[in-house]
Amino acid sequence: MNGGRILVIDDESEMCALLETGLSRRGFEVTSRTSGEAALALLDEADFDAIVVDLNMPGISGLDVAAWVAANRTDTPVVVITAFGSLETAVAAIRAGAYDFVTKPLEIEAIGLTLVRAVSYHRLRAEVRRLRLAADASGDPDETGLRGTPLVGRSPAMRRMYDTLLRAAATEATVLISGESGTGKELVARALHEKGRRAGGPFVAINCGALPETLLESELFGHARGSFTDARANRAGLLVRASGGTLFLDEVGEAPAGLQAKLLRALEDRRVRPVGDDHERPFDARLVCATNRDLQADVETGRFRSDLFYRINVIPIALPPLRARGDDVLLLASRMVRQIAESTGRNVQGIAAPAAEKLLAYAWPGNVRELRNCIERAVALTRFQEITVGDLPEAIQDYRRSRLVLDLDDPGTLLPLEEVERNYILRVLEAVKGHRARAAEILGLDRKTLYRKLERYGD
Repeated sequence: MNGGRILVIDDESEMCALLETGLSRRGFEVTSRTSGEAALALLDEADFDAIVVDLNMPGISGLDVAAWVAANRTDTPVVVITAFGSLETAVAAIRAGAYDFVTKPLEIEAIGLTLVRAVSYHRLRAEVRRLRLAADASGDPDETGLRGTPLVGRSPAMRRMYDTLLRAAATEATVLISGESGTGKELVARALHEKGRRAGGPFVAINCGALPETLLESELFGHARGSFTDARANRAGLLVRASGGTLFLDEVGEAPAGLQAKLLRALEDRRVRPVGDDHERPFDARLVCATNRDLQADVETGRFRSDLFYRINVIPIALPPLRARGDDVLLLASRMVRQIAESTGRNVQGIAAPAAEKLLAYAWPGNVRELRNCIERAVALTRFQEITVGDLPEAIQDYRRSRLVLDLDDPGTLLPLEEVERNYILRVLEAVKGHRARAAEILGLDRKTLYRKLERYGD
């Protein structure tokens, strides 16, 4: 990709030639005009990534051009050149809609860096606008057959997940959805239900980590009258009540060991015995489970029963973390802005480009749930029609993506390849909170290879 399409406007042809030569050498595609009138005529027909214009020109001045572009090409940044580097000139240029200004005598390197930033700004604004239009379109995440569901995203990772989801929905097999907290596992479970053969039946959900063992057992299997204090009547459990539909066991990895054995037997026999009852009752519910734990690792440590794991892991669906979904962040954020603004009566219409850049750079440890919290806060607090950087939480404003920095002039900072690999693997493992299967997927390793490396590292 080139550095961008640049329009240079200056009434001195020598200056146009100087800028054309210098900027072309830096990868820009440069077109020039020697009057404001000729430039505006060209802008009626062509688009540019950025515009460089001299402030003082006969006829239509640089300020006039900046004002026209601000009104008619709102996403195109204008860099004004002036021989009068006063504060008043700068303020006038910015008020007229200029992106930045530079003073004569010009330094090609400096104006080149300014244009790199301006072109990045223009492209980001274009991407924000595209994603906003996509978010305002139908609720279908691309042409995947999931129209009508709340799922949003067009990244390769989400496309792969959609494909697995639709194939799983056409079956009666048990599904295990894995993913970090806040990635939307229940939304996927509901989509499986709504796109499957049992869409007309009930969708019943329970969080296995939210209840003590005795209460969780009663909720799942039901209880007989008098089986414990306050059991004043017979009560069917969720497995029976979900018959004809789907039972969603969220955070199944938190289920106590004793309950795991009872759940396994119920799934094998398709019958349950309510607490305190002598009779079993049949059920006909499809089971969908979800976890943010590495159940394979829990099986190896004995924390989770291997036979139950194989019973519920018939079709695995892995949800990617938000940080691995690229531009989906802006697609989700744009839709959230629209929905939250409509529900709260706030006149907020979008996200300013600098704020969008911050959203894209952030790592989102809390995933989609954290993004929604951020957007709700921004919509509530902003004083403008677009969310700005100042409306975002400080953690997002101040976030800087970490990088491995090596000082080539200092041999002491250079590490053996094995040490670099070890550091990176451990940082990935830390980022996914010890989830080895997910770390292996991110690293492009099979699980056994990752385990061998960790054993060698002593971790």
